[in-house]
Amino acid sequence: MTNTQVTLCQIDNYGPWTVTPEPRREADLQTLQSRLYADISQFVGNRDGYVFFTRFDNMIAVTNGLTFEDHALLQESVGNRYPVTLSLGVATGKTPVQALSDATTLVQDAGSAQDKNRRECLEGRVIDDEHRTDDDVQIAHFDVIDATGEYTDELNAFDTFIEIEQGYASLMRYMREAHDSLAFFVGGDNVIVVCPDLGEGEYEDAIYHVQEDVDVELQVGVGRGKSPHDAGIAAKHALEDCRADGTRVELGW
Repeated sequence: MTNTQVTLCQIDNYGPWTVTPEPRREADLQTLQSRLYADISQFVGNRDGYVFFTRFDNMIAVTNGLTFEDHALLQESVGNRYPVTLSLGVATGKTPVQALSDATTLVQDAGSAQDKNRRECLEGRVIDDEHRTDDDVQIAHFDVIDATGEYTDELNAFDTFIEIEQGYASLMRYMREAHDSLAFFVGGDNVIVVCPDLGEGEYEDAIYHVQEDVDVELQVGVGRGKSPHDAGIAAKHALEDCRADGTRVELGW
């Protein structure tokens, strides 16, 4: 049984800040968002967690192994180096969607995303070390079969992007609705999905759905671990087995 710890990272009062005292240059906003994501990703990654940028003003992190003190230190670091602050909601659940829903409610209850009085709220709970197990996190690493040959070397860069994004969108919606999983595009033709306790059949069904829905062929390696890093590395190795053996699904346990 999985027990995923999820942190919602939400920039405080970001929308109004971007137009106060007047609209800010888009290039500056894009630069701030990307640097902030990179810093949060490095901070959480150094503690064996994963961060996904989603909409940039809202980032979703899988934080099994991070303490409340780690979260407070992240807020302090961001507050010292950026013109914006960060609110965090932390929750756990048997499914990633359950954990994210609870984490989101914690942040929403502290105040609106555009509430100028909400600053650096930190609410929720983490999994204590004595309750952590080697099966807490399940990560699936999907990629497109022969993306280079099918798309990158055949289509222009934007049309390739459309094809890959259609596969991602189909997979993201299916895994959310069928299995309470969270899927994130992570560049190239790669999608990382944070899952509950799923087996080979569920992943085969997901691959079949995407192929039937948008005609994109996927393969997937799946890993389990005590932390997102442990599960993710196992998934990467399993995906390499797919590539080497020509299989569609490989479970790394």
